[in-house]
Amino acid sequence: MTIFDSVGEFLAAQPPALLMGLASVVALLGVAAIIAAVLPLLKPEKSYVELRLRISSWWGMVAMLAGALLAGWQATVAVFALISFMGLREFLSLAPTRREDRFAILAAYLVLVASYGFIAADLYMFYLVFIPVWVFLGMPFLMAMLGQTRGYLATAATFHWGLVTCVYNLGFAALLMRTPASENLPAGPAGLVFFLLLATEFNDVAQYVWGKLFGRHKIMPTISPNKTWEGFIGGWISAGLLIWFAGPVFTPLSGLGLAILAVVLPVAGFAGDVTMSAVKRDIGVKDTSHAIPGHGGVLDRADSLTFTAPLYFHLLALYALDKF
Repeated sequence: MTIFDSVGEFLAAQPPALLMGLASVVALLGVAAIIAAVLPLLKPEKSYVELRLRISSWWGMVAMLAGALLAGWQATVAVFALISFMGLREFLSLAPTRREDRFAILAAYLVLVASYGFIAADLYMFYLVFIPVWVFLGMPFLMAMLGQTRGYLATAATFHWGLVTCVYNLGFAALLMRTPASENLPAGPAGLVFFLLLATEFNDVAQYVWGKLFGRHKIMPTISPNKTWEGFIGGWISAGLLIWFAGPVFTPLSGLGLAILAVVLPVAGFAGDVTMSAVKRDIGVKDTSHAIPGHGGVLDRADSLTFTAPLYFHLLALYALDKF
């Protein structure tokens, strides 16, 4: 058997809807790459270096996530654990912490390992309460045991906010990969995760495009000056239509559950974006890091996902998935 035969068998075993979705994303990226190559010829007076960097980074991110989804739950959980680790590291490197918080920082990374360990072990109930209850109680106690009270309350809140945002919320996307085959999944567990990523990122891009084309009225000028009502509403409607028409292809949602998702997920994506913008303005930085050329840091790219992932998961649990 040749390597081409092996690849063919591997792809044949994947849900057709998932392959179709991934192929569509690759095709759109190909169109974007062509546009980025043509624009300098049409308008040579402008620089399109950042646009090319953004598209190149998108190729890398799509390749990594697509490979993980096709490889199975183990690879997907590992990739999201890496994303959470990089996001938490960015957050803790920017957030105001004290020298005496070194043990608490170490504990935060151990919490990340334990949390994703619960996902890998398929222990949903442990995952559900670990960070919101036990880490919420244990981390402040650990800090108190160190005997330092300067800035104690603010620092404890900072640690908990970072763990919930970067680890707990993003982990819900990986947890979807533990959905059993017995559920009615038109594109398998990977299809659930793919659609979450597709809808979230499409919402971000649609809001950006509508804002660039028609944006006139600022929606939050002190937090995110580039965001407009026209961009928000245009992206909201565009993403809502995508969810309504493509949702049944990748998820078991229909009717009321799908309608609620179409209405609230774009709003959640917007909320995650502006919330992280507020955090960055408070800290005094433009980007959380330079890990992703053209995009900034991992949290700059995953800010919307920190809000959409738990919302999407719980709507699926409420309306479609028996396991959760």
